[in-house]
Amino acid sequence: MRYSREQLIEAVSSQMPEKRWLHTQGVMETAVQLAHQYGADSEKADLAAILHDVAKYWPVVKLKEVLVENGLNDELLEHDKQLWHAEVGAFVAEKDYGITDQEVLNAIRYHTSGRVQMTLLEKIVCLADYMEPGRDFPGVNNIRELAKHSLEEALAAGLDSTISFLLSRKQVIYPLTVLARNDLIKQLEANS
Repeated sequence: MRYSREQLIEAVSSQMPEKRWLHTQGVMETAVQLAHQYGADSEKADLAAILHDVAKYWPVVKLKEVLVENGLNDELLEHDKQLWHAEVGAFVAEKDYGITDQEVLNAIRYHTSGRVQMTLLEKIVCLADYMEPGRDFPGVNNIRELAKHSLEEALAAGLDSTISFLLSRKQVIYPLTVLARNDLIKQLEANS
């Protein structure tokens, strides 16, 4: 079954608290804006943004069950549970909502961690999640300023912020996030 945009919005918004839905709306708006700015497909950006947190408020037991029973990235189980919803969200977007576009699915899958060689759409959705208007954390205004001229600089700053936060709390850092950050730095160096 092919869901309309309105049906997807209804299905996703019903699975989360109002505050998280306001965040999702901010990500939608920001992703579309960034897509226009950087020449990406704004419909795909909107679709990935609608679905990026579809599994965010599922019970941890259910997230783990979906990861294990469907042979998804089980390395995630060794890392923070905050990462799980992205992988499960991509799975659910495909299985339950009929999304077949791998670019959209990967934008959902990597919106929390990033990865090496992120596509334009993946960068946009990940960055939109960091800097949507409702976000308020130290450094977010700098990320927004950087986004005006460089997607890679802004996203690298966002990943730096995440890594610094985790270091300050003595938490484990998901290796893919470090690799994604380093890859963005290499891209910036190559283009300078």
